Amino acid sequence: MSATCVIAIDAGTTGVRARAVYVDGRPPVASYREFTQHFPNPGWVEHDPDEIWSSVVTTLSEVIGEVGVDNVAAIGITNQRETVVAWDRTTGEPFGTAIVWQDRRTADRCEALTAAGHLDLIRTRTGLVLDPYFSGTKFEWLIRERSLPTDDRLALGTIDSWLIYRLTSGAEHLTDVTNASRTMLFDIANLRWDEELCDLLSVPMSALPEVRPSSGRLCLTAAEGLPTGIPVSGIAGDQQAALFGQNCLRPGQAKNTYGTGSFILLNVGDSCPEPTPGMLTTVAWQLADGSVTYALEGAVFVTGAAIQWLRDGLGIISEAAEIGPLAASVTDSGGVYVVPAFAGLGSPWWDPWARGTICGLTRGSSKAHLARAVVESMAYQVRDVVDAMVAASGVPITDLRVDGGASVMDLLLQFQADQLGVRVIRPADRESTALGAAYLAGLAEGVWPNEESLAAAWSVEATFEPEPDRTLADLGHGEWLRAVERSRGWAAS
Repeated sequence: MSATCVIAIDAGTTGVRARAVYVDGRPPVASYREFTQHFPNPGWVEHDPDEIWSSVVTTLSEVIGEVGVDNVAAIGITNQRETVVAWDRTTGEPFGTAIVWQDRRTADRCEALTAAGHLDLIRTRTGLVLDPYFSGTKFEWLIRERSLPTDDRLALGTIDSWLIYRLTSGAEHLTDVTNASRTMLFDIANLRWDEELCDLLSVPMSALPEVRPSSGRLCLTAAEGLPTGIPVSGIAGDQQAALFGQNCLRPGQAKNTYGTGSFILLNVGDSCPEPTPGMLTTVAWQLADGSVTYALEGAVFVTGAAIQWLRDGLGIISEAAEIGPLAASVTDSGGVYVVPAFAGLGSPWWDPWARGTICGLTRGSSKAHLARAVVESMAYQVRDVVDAMVAASGVPITDLRVDGGASVMDLLLQFQADQLGVRVIRPADRESTALGAAYLAGLAEGVWPNEESLAAAWSVEATFEPEPDRTLADLGHGEWLRAVERSRGWAAS
């Protein structure tokens, strides 16, 4: 029997997933393709924009073929955020590879901008910090180092803009407020590109996409090889989409995604807060009626990517799913601490020169201890962010809603609850990022009539309570902080 659905295109850091979310709650239909990671120099991470688009076409075609095009009410897009693409508007060809959010090549430039006194301006206008994580200095690098034209041929954008351009056969160059708010070029209080910041980084405003709400009809599909005329009605950066998909629709509600990195977001309502030490201020979403929600965010660069490192770099596991059982085969990490600062440290440290560190190895250390130390590092990093967030905002987090690939590990979530001293909740549908994109698009098209109808669809699979007799002081966090200090500033010139 046919049923209405909304398809989310989830263009992540390591792959693309298309996922049909049914209005009647039946199991979703999904397709996934991993794409290539390129590491041309130490600290550099790149993607092929055409390979990402090819993965979108393949996965979207497979899902539409299974659910039936007549049953697709809309498409929503969610994406790795700060990754940037430059392309030629006249030909549609990208100007080389995309620079990924993890890339650190502009660390020196960020330090120079800080030394020149520009940090306060950027903090006040954008809610961000001066770090190579964000898009602005990546755009500047592309223009300068690849000698890009700065006339009407040049298009600059994050992955959502690239996909919109391709989905419309070049007719539209759009982004939404959430992705724009991560570029270091966007005034988050007034919701517009900032001319002063664009001039500072020599980024032509004419090359940037038009900024739209996160929920609202944006365009219709018109790409060769795909069905035409399907509304694209929602866009949000992956972490904002996850906040929406986790039903964190009210101030004080928080979520964490254990993905390639970990991202903790706290809904702070409709007023743009002042810059908060150690945290980012970001636009959570804007609905079609113009209402805006803001969030505080803590960004951890490497959590799930450390599991990939155990698999691909060290060969300790052959599949990511092996990490949980291997880590659980020992009662603790045996005094081993892994600080996975492969791309520097994000919140609350913001140290682009930190590098990965292993402390506490002995002759008795085994691969199981190393695996457990990696799992525990994920929880320690989240705790560091939550501690800083609560200290800065004065708003305690009463529970933490979690998603992402690693959230399947009960060991991790129990350790996280113990570290935070609060309840950790895993929803029944852990693909919160795709779910949020689908909800934003479906809300715009009336598939779901209001936010209350979305909240009613959210359900819990498991809850993890902190051990009542444990104290935060005796869970290894002090030793973890010692290990973090040893990782900091390692690659500084």
